[in-house]
Amino acid sequence: MTVIVTDSGFAADTWPEDFDAADVFDLAPDADPAEVALDPMPRMIRVAFPSFADGRGFTIARRLRLMGYTGRLRAAGHVIADQYAMARRSGFDEVEITDEMAARQPEDQWQFRADWRAHDYQSRLRAG
Repeated sequence: MTVIVTDSGFAADTWPEDFDAADVFDLAPDADPAEVALDPMPRMIRVAFPSFADGRGFTIARRLRLMGYTGRLRAAGHVIADQYAMARRSGFDEVEITDEMAARQPEDQWQFRADWRAHDYQSRLRAG
């Protein structure tokens, strides 16, 4: 089972009920976003994170948004709470983690990073 992390906290995964299989497109971390057909636009793209040390998914998310993708974008796999702000800033709407990861990093750790717009490097420089 998986847990979905959003700015509001933990939630159950609703995509099996909300989407048909054709509405969801899974991308590997080594995929080239330029090869993703956005016509017709999939309702959700899930980008795999095989390891928290593998940041290629953040680049994929940013490139998809720059290409005009406006659907739901989900980081799926080994994303840790410390990476939540980066995930949101790069274009992800949500993060999908396993129940085991959620137990190791409880909701309050993710909630601490939910105000991702206010805690970036440039904001700290402007305030300083």
